[in-house]
Amino acid sequence: MPVPENVRAHIIVSGQVQGVFFRAKTQQIAQELGLTGWVKNLSDGRVEAVFEGEKPKVGQVLKWAKSGPPGAIVRDLELIWEDFKGEFSSFEIKYS
Repeated sequence: MPVPENVRAHIIVSGQVQGVFFRAKTQQIAQELGLTGWVKNLSDGRVEAVFEGEKPKVGQVLKWAKSGPPGAIVRDLELIWEDFKGEFSSFEIKYS
């Protein structure tokens, strides 16, 4: 059985995504999937995140992020695939 490819996804989510536990739920799901990276609020009301891990698991969190937690209204999800770097040891919430 082939080993899943490791990938890095960088997203920026816009809509009603702050004040609805988007970061906390993103962190919880990423940790459950064994992903590393970070999530943070942006000053303009959007949420930004970077995920690293096995491609199918990153795909799962991306699918979830398109709708977010109850109370969120995701209007757009900008996705940038980047080169996997393996630079994170956990998944954390960043406070800028």
